[in-house]
Amino acid sequence: MKKLFVGALLAAWPAMLAAAQQGQQPPPTVAAYVRNAYTGNKNNIVRSAEKMPEEFYGLRPGPQEEVRTFGQHLAHVANFNFLWCSQAKGEKNPNAANLEKTLKTKAEISKALADSFAYCDPAYAALTDASGAEVVEITQESGRQVRQPRLALLIMNLAHNNELYGNLVTTMRIKSIVPPSSEPRPAAPAR
Repeated sequence: MKKLFVGALLAAWPAMLAAAQQGQQPPPTVAAYVRNAYTGNKNNIVRSAEKMPEEFYGLRPGPQEEVRTFGQHLAHVANFNFLWCSQAKGEKNPNAANLEKTLKTKAEISKALADSFAYCDPAYAALTDASGAEVVEITQESGRQVRQPRLALLIMNLAHNNELYGNLVTTMRIKSIVPPSSEPRPAAPAR
């Protein structure tokens, strides 16, 4: 009987280990944090573009002409998504236009915004702590050559997009539109 019990225990051991490991999550990483923050910010920006009626895409949050309109803010996000993600990927920027100056309609701006995030998605999806530490050479807008860790470029893009999302929120609030990050969250399922 003892041999039967030991035999059954040894036979069941791999299944017990697999079951125990399924409940464990890998340790958190900087790359995973940045990827999750990017996804949340992307969703907020895209949903803001969808929620704002086209008639308000030309709205500025103040009378100063140097302040971007709602639509220009979105086009600005697209411009820099293409720029910084191309640098992080080690590719030529696929966008040669100044989208802030060339795009006028909600449909044009929304498409450019979606295209820019689709271009950035693989850069964030492939990001690991090791690949983020790799140094890439970039040319800044001024023409100056600098070396940056890949992760720094992607964090700079994320921070920039967060700043722009704050501008979008201001314009949405002026028109009494609840921004995506302030929408009520669904209740968590009961356990």
